Amino acid sequence: MTRLRKRVSERLKGAQNTYAMLSTFNEIDMSNIMGMRSEYKDVFLQKHGVKLGFMSVFVKASVVALQDMPAVNAVIDDDEIVYKDYVDISLAVATPKGLVVPVLRGAENLSFAGVEKAIVDLGSKAREGTLSIDEMAGGTFTISNGGVYGSLLSTPIINPPQSAILGMHSIQKRPMVVGNEIVVRPMMYVALTYDHRLIDGREAVTFLRRIKDLVEDPRRFLIDV
Repeated sequence: MTRLRKRVSERLKGAQNTYAMLSTFNEIDMSNIMGMRSEYKDVFLQKHGVKLGFMSVFVKASVVALQDMPAVNAVIDDDEIVYKDYVDISLAVATPKGLVVPVLRGAENLSFAGVEKAIVDLGSKAREGTLSIDEMAGGTFTISNGGVYGSLLSTPIINPPQSAILGMHSIQKRPMVVGNEIVVRPMMYVALTYDHRLIDGREAVTFLRRIKDLVEDPRRFLIDV
């Protein structure tokens, strides 16, 4: 085993042994966000120099949901609960040498373009193997996108010492009931694995529903509802 693989295995097994891990699921209609991306991708690239991806939308939605549900952004320290007043998002990235999790710091202060630029920078460093220890330490919440590899559904493992992780998955067209009609929509399953010692089911389900509402209707970002 490489040092990285050994360290990853120790951390993940430690999380499994320590946390009361439970996963909850939902599904997201990606129609509106895909339409927005298609309409504005060229002008976004021209203005900001980076492509508009789905990850920035999920990062910004997570920021809002974490601020609404601060327990999901908290940690257990001995017999104390420590609440964080900032949002540092860890992004799981697969590299030839193994899984690394660089941290997007101060996500609550970044625009969509700022998130996209940071993702490009961290992703490049991860693939080149030039991430520093500081760039992989201190996240408060993790997002993992197994969908880029074709995963339809999974139960991600919490990244210690955090208390929850959001799993994104592949987008597939499925028949959905909208009103009284059956229509074809691009759908994504999402999963939230959380530490049930700290986060109750109500909070976890509400958190994931908040993510769903924001991604399905991105106008909510503008009017803060």
